Amino acid sequence: MTAQGKDSASLILEAASLNKSFGPVQVLHDINLQVYAGEVHAIIGENGAGKSTLMKLFAGNERPTNGELRIDKKPVTFAGSVDAENHGVVLVHQEILLAPDLTVAQNIYLGRELTRGPIVDDTAMREGAAKAIRDLGAVIDPDAIVGRLSIAQRQLVQIARVLLVPHRLVIFDEPTASLSPVETDALLAVIRDIKAKGVAVLYISHRLPEVKEIADRVTVLRDGRLIGTHDAASLNPADMARLMVGRDVSKLYPDRKAAAAREPVLEVDNFTVPGYVTDASFKLQKGEILGFAGLVGAGRTELMEGVVGLRPASGTIQHNGNPARFRDAQESLKAGIVYLSEDRKGKGLLLGKDLRINLTLASLRHFVSGLQIDARKERQALDDAIRDFDIRTGRKDLLAGQLSGGNQQKLLLAKMMMLNPSIVIIDEPTRGIDIGTKEQIYRFIVGLAEQGKSVIVVSSEMPELIGICDRIVVMRSGHIAGEVTGDAMTEHEIVVLATGVSSEKVA
Repeated sequence: MTAQGKDSASLILEAASLNKSFGPVQVLHDINLQVYAGEVHAIIGENGAGKSTLMKLFAGNERPTNGELRIDKKPVTFAGSVDAENHGVVLVHQEILLAPDLTVAQNIYLGRELTRGPIVDDTAMREGAAKAIRDLGAVIDPDAIVGRLSIAQRQLVQIARVLLVPHRLVIFDEPTASLSPVETDALLAVIRDIKAKGVAVLYISHRLPEVKEIADRVTVLRDGRLIGTHDAASLNPADMARLMVGRDVSKLYPDRKAAAAREPVLEVDNFTVPGYVTDASFKLQKGEILGFAGLVGAGRTELMEGVVGLRPASGTIQHNGNPARFRDAQESLKAGIVYLSEDRKGKGLLLGKDLRINLTLASLRHFVSGLQIDARKERQALDDAIRDFDIRTGRKDLLAGQLSGGNQQKLLLAKMMMLNPSIVIIDEPTRGIDIGTKEQIYRFIVGLAEQGKSVIVVSSEMPELIGICDRIVVMRSGHIAGEVTGDAMTEHEIVVLATGVSSEKVA
């Protein structure tokens, strides 16, 4: 589908010379864009390219500094997101915006509760919520408390909530970043159904093969500027990556020498995290990158949280040959083990605090002089981190929440490296991150191993585990299903272990 091939009557939304500045920092420059009914229009670009800001303008969450937004060829100024929804424009946010203490059904109908007379109809809302979740190809109890769901399940609940609003244009901002391949396929099927009904879809994703599969047209942003709009059929993922970053990124994973067998630095035996993991055992060697694969809900994150003391657990741990038991995260930090949560926004960073505070908070004792914090030393540490981790920020006084996802991840890495750990556990290191930043993070992880540090990488992205790890442990339903190494480190072998389906059935 090309813009030229569309009837002008099907033009739903148009951006005309849109600009957006936050204070002295201009993040969007003269954006011109058209979105038509019955098309999936992908927006791609590096973290910080302006994608999410542009979507917030379209959805009424922000107002342009100048330029014009048009709906059905008529200029419009949204008073807010509700006003945009009244015009048929809805946004599935990248961030999870749900009430954690309410149920799935209560969240889906929050603010638009179904009633029977003067009474809220809980039965009708439970049934409606169950259907909305089923339509996404998922099974989630409508009475489940949202705060107890996985990040992937919360994202599906958020999508179901948005799609209940009458819509002409649906904006998906990184909707599959937390989803498994099965859940992703189900969501893409829903998007195709939406498109077939004549609804327009704006789709942001860093998963370029996914963009190739679902999009009709692709618009590329770089540094807040529109580089071009192309028919998706004319681009392959490598072309998209090159347009995004302005250089060839075909060499995504750094070269590594095969790691020789070394002494174990962490031995976990018969480890159980009640309700999540049973009798898990593994070893991590010095200078090794050990991957953990498995489907969503397999227990990978819960196992790591149990090891570092974030969850109650039983079993034995040997750290550098000595028995260890970490009752909380502070004890594991003192032992030189750091854990970078998959939920960098909720658990890794203080989004409402500035970069300096976030960087030095975990290692604050190193910045205390007498009874005062040495602000000069903190500022120097921030300058070093911005340089060493390539944190791209126009101003150093920004809040962490104002950084793009990729730069937030770099800030979190810098924060934890301030502790000079010997063991680094990274959960979903590149979730929601563009391909250029992925390349940087992979180089950083490999560099840690080359320095003699030991790294555990938990990831739903099988190619990245295969690309950077020495060995991969595969989990299934709370158990260690097996381990792959060498030539056996293939997606096929990982899927066989993760699903429990025999090799003959998968072939």
